[in-house]
Amino acid sequence: MVQVKDLKKKYKKEWVLKGVSFELHDPEIVALVGPNGSGKTTLLNCMTNLLAYDEGSITLVEKHHKDPKVFYDVSYLQDNRILYGNLTAYDHLKFICRVQKIPASKIQEVVERVGMESYVKGRSVQSFSLGMKQHLLLAMAILNDPKLLLMDEPLNGLDPTSAINMRNILLELHKEGTTIIISSHNLDEVDRLTNKIYFMKDGQILEENLESYATKKYYLTVNDPQRAEIILKNLSFPLTINLEKQLVFEDSHISIQEVISQLNQHDILIEDIENTRVGAEKRYRELFEGVRSI
Repeated sequence: MVQVKDLKKKYKKEWVLKGVSFELHDPEIVALVGPNGSGKTTLLNCMTNLLAYDEGSITLVEKHHKDPKVFYDVSYLQDNRILYGNLTAYDHLKFICRVQKIPASKIQEVVERVGMESYVKGRSVQSFSLGMKQHLLLAMAILNDPKLLLMDEPLNGLDPTSAINMRNILLELHKEGTTIIISSHNLDEVDRLTNKIYFMKDGQILEENLESYATKKYYLTVNDPQRAEIILKNLSFPLTINLEKQLVFEDSHISIQEVISQLNQHDILIEDIENTRVGAEKRYRELFEGVRSI
């Protein structure tokens, strides 16, 4: 699906990519994570032939990355600077259908999947909010049912509902056989999408599987959060209360069973329990901030 071999790229005298190599064979989701300037966008632009590189080789879906036929099976979601402000969303999607010989009927299917029915026609893109532009970029990227989807910061400007919808679409595409490479600063969303991360540091890739780092973060909604907090803190349970008045803690510090047991003993009613997997932030802090996880 993807083969990047010893890729090197420099701007003036500074090497931004210093021998990047990786291969992807089976459909999977891979996150590119690193500080600004670490080379994430440069890597994606080189892979899609938007930037020339100095050394190395790139193969996408078993074709040379400069072969125009690559883009029948590959899509690249960039930032909204590629959009034409005086055109409508429908104009953008219709153009892609014409170039790639995709039936125009596909537009409605994609528009409904992304959730942009109300503004696909009748409004120029220059009047769109940032989130609406991100929706259009996603629709444009999945219109050709890509085997390989490259995404540069697709979560920028999305409200929580739209971010959840984006995540669900990406997970569905993965189940349908699409390989996804996504760069993102949103480490919470990265944790929800994949355990496989390519951390970009000093122009190179540090390939990580976060299964050994992953823990669960729990959010408990209870009928008396203030009293629950006092009870649990008196037991030295490490937890916080968020703005939604939920008890928040990680299972690396204490087990959910212990918390439930103590709340039950003190007649605290648990109304809801949510959990998310965390790991990307811990590893990021170790690699880029020198903070060791406890």
